Amino acid sequence: MDDDLIHYNKARWEALAAANVAFSRPLLDLTPETARQVLDPYNVMGEIAGRRVLCLGSGGGQQSAAFALLGADVTVFDLSDTQLERDRAALAHYRLRARLVQGDMRDLSAFADATFDLVFHPYSISFVPDTAPVFDGVRRVLRPGGLYRLDWHNPFAKGTDERDWNGVGYNLKHPYADGEVLFDDPHWDITAGDGTVIRVEGPREFNHKLSTVLNGLIGRGFTLLGLWEEAPDADTSAAPGSWGHFQTISPPYFALWARLQTG
Repeated sequence: MDDDLIHYNKARWEALAAANVAFSRPLLDLTPETARQVLDPYNVMGEIAGRRVLCLGSGGGQQSAAFALLGADVTVFDLSDTQLERDRAALAHYRLRARLVQGDMRDLSAFADATFDLVFHPYSISFVPDTAPVFDGVRRVLRPGGLYRLDWHNPFAKGTDERDWNGVGYNLKHPYADGEVLFDDPHWDITAGDGTVIRVEGPREFNHKLSTVLNGLIGRGFTLLGLWEEAPDADTSAAPGSWGHFQTISPPYFALWARLQTG
């Protein structure tokens, strides 16, 4: 594993969590109904009570609490200690428990084969340069017939951003290729509760082509159950050159559900 990348991204996520980035804000007002909506807006997951769930790269006190409220046996695996502390706080709020494990998503050796019924992998695979070791690990720890939920950055949208508005559209300017994408500005803008914006240097992010992700899963015995484009902040009334307007032109995220074949 790339130790420099691990140390760098871990430090960046500790800083982002300290700045209270949106992904580090525990969900403290969930009900079983809203928890299911958070986890499964496409109604794919099915009954989850009693199932063993791995929240992969999923610290922050959001998905872990939602799964625990639905009665799942939850394990959280994340690189950031601060993110895992947010899970601990969220679970304590609901008087629930989960196993919290710190580590790199490319190395799931802490878990035995066929341990989990579901691996839930929210937006985090973009922080590693190669999907292969992650998919190999997920394939190994997931039981046959188990489910895998993956979110990642739309690789087409990685080639531009809202600052590239030219009066007509958004210029594509980065190569469409697997590997590191160079951003014009590596900082994340975090809006505080009082409306002020804090600029924090973000982790290194990497592009993963649609074909790389889909063929990588199919080649490991997964069957695709659904693929969705997501633009959670799209706003048709937003001004061109804003994040809300950009999302109406280029949805920034993909979400998929897949099932590991039994044969």
